Amino acid sequence: MRKKLPKILITGSAGFIGSAFVRLLVRKGLFPERIIIVDKLSYAADLKRIEEAGNKFKFYRSDICNKSRIEAIFAKEKPDIIVNFAAETHVDRSILNSDEFLRTNVFGTKALLEAAKENGAIRFVQVSTDEVYGDIESGQFHETTPLNPSSPYSASKASADLLVRSYIRTYNFPAIIVRPSNNYGNWQYPEKLVPVIIYKALKNEKIPVYSKGLNVREWLYVDDCAQAILKVVRKGKIGEVYNIGSGSERKNIEVVRRILDILDKPYSLIQFVRDRPGHDLRYSLNSSKIRKELGWKPQMSFDKGLEGTVEWYKDNISWLEGKVKYLKAYWKKVYKSSS
Repeated sequence: MRKKLPKILITGSAGFIGSAFVRLLVRKGLFPERIIIVDKLSYAADLKRIEEAGNKFKFYRSDICNKSRIEAIFAKEKPDIIVNFAAETHVDRSILNSDEFLRTNVFGTKALLEAAKENGAIRFVQVSTDEVYGDIESGQFHETTPLNPSSPYSASKASADLLVRSYIRTYNFPAIIVRPSNNYGNWQYPEKLVPVIIYKALKNEKIPVYSKGLNVREWLYVDDCAQAILKVVRKGKIGEVYNIGSGSERKNIEVVRRILDILDKPYSLIQFVRDRPGHDLRYSLNSSKIRKELGWKPQMSFDKGLEGTVEWYKDNISWLEGKVKYLKAYWKKVYKSSS
């Protein structure tokens, strides 16, 4: 008798990192005809990101906070594995209004945990962030580093992490947490640093950089992140946390200048602006655990990945312009309502 293949449910699958994970599964031929994707299709989501996956998945449009809807999907599909990418992620938005961040990132995660528990899931991977650790002037964050979030966004993600860990402890729930560093790559929504710089540079517009641009981030190519999460899905130990970092640390101003160099644009486009409240100075992950235990390591160098990303946005400028048009209208509305 042929062994039944496991079924995987992926939330936030039309988002930036979630879609990279879906594309990876399809390219590798994994979970054939047994991929379920769930996405609310909020402003930062786009099904175009997974068009290349064809009809290799079953799609449900749903908010993970809709408890009855999520319960119905789980009851019908009986997924064995859940990977939760669904989240509100933009720090600046969370500073203006944290309500949706708490709703989606905390209560949405709870709805998924309950549905997975009730339906006997065998593995639940919670996609978190390095921002839950706060910042660090020197040294690195380990998986055992206490959580010390600085923004409403990172506080909501830290809360979700603690909720997942409580389910592991209280219910013997089969969950794993991953904490990636800053992702970049194709299809990223243009409210994040790299696509913002690219768009502004292409349009010869001023590029806003917080303070003096000395904040340090660890840059991870999105496809490398997807590969790491797949390693965790396949071989990660239940109850554990895995940092996912590239080791490629750059000051924000260095990233801006590198993109300007690639596009042959002048540094005079850089415009330093007032710093963001609570702005973390530096993130740095110790990722030796996932490298040693699961055999993962990043394949893409920062320079090569950034060059390829710039070229992708140049080739897909109409997609980028469409997203920026929406964002401009959104922020105009925000500023008008707050004045």
